[in-house]
Amino acid sequence: MAQKADVGGKRLISLAPDAWLQWATGLSGITSVEFLSADFQWISREGDVLQKALVPNYGEFLVLTELQLRFDRHMPRRMRVYAALAEERYGLLTYPVLVNVLPPPRNASPPSTYQSEIFGLQARQDYRVINLWETDAELVLQQPLPTLLPFVPILQGGGQPVKLARAVQLLRNQDQLRDLEPLLAFFAGFVLETQVIQEIMRWDMEILRESPWYNQLIEEGLQQGLQQGLQQGLQQGELAIIKRQLEKLIGTISPENKRRLERLSAKQLEELGDRLLDFRSLSDLESWLNQQSIPN
Repeated sequence: MAQKADVGGKRLISLAPDAWLQWATGLSGITSVEFLSADFQWISREGDVLQKALVPNYGEFLVLTELQLRFDRHMPRRMRVYAALAEERYGLLTYPVLVNVLPPPRNASPPSTYQSEIFGLQARQDYRVINLWETDAELVLQQPLPTLLPFVPILQGGGQPVKLARAVQLLRNQDQLRDLEPLLAFFAGFVLETQVIQEIMRWDMEILRESPWYNQLIEEGLQQGLQQGLQQGLQQGELAIIKRQLEKLIGTISPENKRRLERLSAKQLEELGDRLLDFRSLSDLESWLNQQSIPN
């Protein structure tokens, strides 16, 4: 099984810092001087990656990268705050970049500017927006850009078994990239059937749980379930992921069976996650539910 993945933004970008800056900013000749701390006195952001960059005939400046898994309507204001804090701390101008990983909800468009006005006083912060689902997977595979290899399945044209197989091979060809397999498996689960993923790479629920992106989705379940208790919120987050994988594996789940799934205990839910790859049809799921004495 693949090793646990340290796949924070800094870890990913440090794989090829110069190549990342050239891709993220679109500036030729830009080089990474060093990684700087993005921890400030009043705010600590593990999702931010702050680099001191150098461009010939311009000089040094900061590049602030924010990797955002899901759409957040408060992000424009935060980008303004992060950029201002970075400039205040290091005394250099900041080039902010927001990388959106998953598409936003329907009718939501990720903005690239923060604007506010109060009694005639205006504030504005522009930042570059990169939507990964609009990035060409083939371009990443050809370069390759190591930072983006785990995201290949959700890139434009990347949701194909042959593209996943190429990404797996590129990761396994370099020892320092092999621990990124859990993250690649995680994003493959959004677009490919579980059985296909299993055939191409070593994949099971344990590998999925090794990804911090999985933990972020679990935290979303926690937020939704706070009023009903943290444990129930945790179960809701894991149940949402298991339902998604079940439907990719055996098809649409009926409303009746969804209600039965929602009645599972934490222990039963964990067992179901471990048994996912044993299911080949809807009847297999129903048989398992019947064994757990979950009523219709």
